[in-house]
Amino acid sequence: MAKDGDTTILICSCEETMPLHADAVGRACGGKVGTADQLCRREAERFRLALESGGPVIVGCTQEAPLFREIAEDAGRADRVTFVNVRETAGWSDRAADAGPKTAALVAAAAVPMPPIPFVSMESKGVALVYGRDETAIEVGRRLADHLDVTVMLSKPGDVMPPRTGEFPVVKGTVRLATGRLGEFALTIADYALPVPSSRGALRFGPARDDAVSTCDIVIDVTGGPALFPAHELRAGYLRADPRDRGQVEALLFEASHLVGEFDKPRYIDFNESLCAHSRSKRTGCTRCLDLCPTGAITPAGDHVAIDPYICAGCGSCAAACPTGAAAYALPPADAVMRRLRSMLVAYRAAGGYDPVLLVHDEEHGDALIDALARFGKGLPPNVLPLKLNETTQLGPETIAAAFAYGAVGFGVLTRAKPKHDVAGLEATITLMNAVLHGLGYGDGVAGIVATDDPDALRDLLDAAPRGIASAIPATFEPHGRKRGLLELAFRELHRAAPAAVDVVPLAAGAPFGGLEIDVAGCTLCLSCVSACPAAALTDDPERPALHFTESLCVQCGLCANTCPEKVITLVPRVDFKAWEEPRRLVKTEEPAHCIRCAKPFGVKSTIEKVRAKLEGRHWMFSGEGNCADLILMCDTCRVEAVVNEGFDPHAAGARPQVRTTEDYLAARERGDDPLN
Repeated sequence: MAKDGDTTILICSCEETMPLHADAVGRACGGKVGTADQLCRREAERFRLALESGGPVIVGCTQEAPLFREIAEDAGRADRVTFVNVRETAGWSDRAADAGPKTAALVAAAAVPMPPIPFVSMESKGVALVYGRDETAIEVGRRLADHLDVTVMLSKPGDVMPPRTGEFPVVKGTVRLATGRLGEFALTIADYALPVPSSRGALRFGPARDDAVSTCDIVIDVTGGPALFPAHELRAGYLRADPRDRGQVEALLFEASHLVGEFDKPRYIDFNESLCAHSRSKRTGCTRCLDLCPTGAITPAGDHVAIDPYICAGCGSCAAACPTGAAAYALPPADAVMRRLRSMLVAYRAAGGYDPVLLVHDEEHGDALIDALARFGKGLPPNVLPLKLNETTQLGPETIAAAFAYGAVGFGVLTRAKPKHDVAGLEATITLMNAVLHGLGYGDGVAGIVATDDPDALRDLLDAAPRGIASAIPATFEPHGRKRGLLELAFRELHRAAPAAVDVVPLAAGAPFGGLEIDVAGCTLCLSCVSACPAAALTDDPERPALHFTESLCVQCGLCANTCPEKVITLVPRVDFKAWEEPRRLVKTEEPAHCIRCAKPFGVKSTIEKVRAKLEGRHWMFSGEGNCADLILMCDTCRVEAVVNEGFDPHAAGARPQVRTTEDYLAARERGDDPLN
């Protein structure tokens, strides 16, 4: 029996336009389930009574959320209320009668708390540069002069009439390099010149100079030429309009006039540079995030990369592709998304649902399309469970793996027909996961991108999408931790729940998982690969010369292969589930070399013996009288002591051999002698 303080769930038929399924919700979600036909108006008192119970309140309506928030604020309970859209996602559908399990799933997902959003702050004092070519730029500057501290810069102007009064500076120049963001732009300018005050019919300019530097808070570009920044529409503080399009110019003027003050921007990426596999010892390894970032927010910074949170637009491609978990999405983090996913699928099964299909979408495009489908079309099918993310491109393989481990039979990602962000990273993730899912018997092509702007086409695509094979015993694991740990956990559970589990699934080159083929005979145990490995997949042994490998940690960055002086390491992209369950395995070990003086181990015995054999009798420093060759058999400390105490003189080993020239080698070859002896 429900008690005071339990969660209260209020679902409304919206004036009897949809079924309520209160029994299914109560069976799967627990708590107190209340129903209404017009909760926002005639039966609003039921919402007030629910607030008085003291527990959390979930309201199955988002249209009237502002009204419910106002009531909750008056009661001092605003922090206890959560809203979920049941009507457009489940109730308004041609198959709404079958949507009981789906309604329960949506309510259960809404009950999962999300962590607070982290922010960074930007400040603009209103210093603006209007960059153009003709009178349009001067007109824009004139209209903004009352709101901003304006300077107009004309690039290669023709005959431009001088302003009647000098309300703001007008200069000449062409931007060669632009960096920064709202509040901190820096522009390098060529052909910079000031106007001549006596300009009469057209602006004339004085002597020009290059490499001038200008700083400002806002850049307003009405040149009509190429943008100054990649993915310019995502760069805070950079406003661009076609000077021939008056509508664009008017919108720009309105937006620019409001860019004064302090602004909060979400910190989309949580970055841990110690996990980054970008490079080691000036050798490049992983570049996945650099290849995908559309805004240029990610730059190399030594052994790792740096992510500028002020430039990052939050597409999440870097976090989705990062194999080590160094870059993790924070809006919300992966573990919070997976907990919501788990609650959704567990509740769906508990309410009697079967063959669930996940539809991941964003708010701007996805919500609008789903709403349109519900209002003017057939609505979503009852087994399609919508899961909203900030950006669909933030989706990583761990979430897809978890969905099928929890019992899904299909997975769709709803995007625009022409996506706002590059979806190359998302496509790579889908391709990777389809290979893994197919290898484990879940089906062929069961994850895919649903790219459409048409609500009716959305329904047709969902109805025609392939359905896989559900797990006979779905997983129920609780996801907690950072991204890489979540990925390993989700993959292990995916394998455990697989309809046709196999130990190894081969993957295409470039995959973020795999093993190593190491030519043991050619390995000298120099351990260069250990020092280069950023993920600790390759490790040594402090007691003896040994190389160990942990496959579950390998991210296929290639730094070990690039660093290995013997070139005996080859990457093998795959998922070896058996290897993932094993502890680190021994690749090679040898007897250590012990110093002939102090007996301290200092290297690999076989390698030291090979070096001595090659040098003794063949190199002038280790030939003749004395025990110079014994220096090779000493540790670094004893070697220095021997050189100092025994008066070791490299020149006392006899005369150096005469330098041989090209003519000597040619003469030896003509005599039939070996030119190398």
